Amino acid sequence: MNHTTATSPIIVAIDGYSSSGKSTMARRLAAEIGYRYIDSGAMYRATALYAMRHGMTRPDGTVDARALTAAMPQIHIDFRPEPGGTQHTLLNGEDVEDEIRSMAVSSIVSPVAAIPGVRHALTAMQQSLGRDKGIVMDGRDIGTTVFPDAELKVFVKASAQTRAQRRLTELLAKGVSTNFEEVLANVVSRDHIDETREESPLRCAADAIVLDNSTMTAPEQDRWLMDQFLKTAAERP
Repeated sequence: MNHTTATSPIIVAIDGYSSSGKSTMARRLAAEIGYRYIDSGAMYRATALYAMRHGMTRPDGTVDARALTAAMPQIHIDFRPEPGGTQHTLLNGEDVEDEIRSMAVSSIVSPVAAIPGVRHALTAMQQSLGRDKGIVMDGRDIGTTVFPDAELKVFVKASAQTRAQRRLTELLAKGVSTNFEEVLANVVSRDHIDETREESPLRCAADAIVLDNSTMTAPEQDRWLMDQFLKTAAERP
């Protein structure tokens, strides 16, 4: 059932920690209400993949920030809708959806996302995608930096152990060879980088609704988010 009302379209901004389930929630809400879903994290992952392919990453896990910033005008990221409400990420026209979900990309995406020039470029792309509203976008700084005036802001969190287990299950289902300790270390490392970077650090917007979904099932999360959307939509003129 489509729950889109006659009220004017809004922006739903969903921020939170890595592997907190925010992307799944956001995607399902968008499909349900007839909005466009934008995975901002995929944009950073695609940029990280570009950096890896073009020799801008180093063995110690650092990134050539100057080279990647200079390359941003050559990076174009778009999304192709797929059946069932999912979407594939396109990097300069190439479908890179599977590749950007690898542990190799996960290990470098937070350092890439900490580069001011990268954030400025991708923020501009994201704001362009949301110019006409009617979108659900998830990420780390959507409600604080990209769309500070979003009508509905949600901040999702869960324990690092819970998030690592979710991520491990997802990776194993895709045939990725890894283990809980490796995934947990990656989650903790990304949390630290995301929270402490100088440019748009991960934080909860003052007017965001906080959801700790550590013990919630997927249907419970979907119902909760739909309730927040309907409540917000009902308050619109």
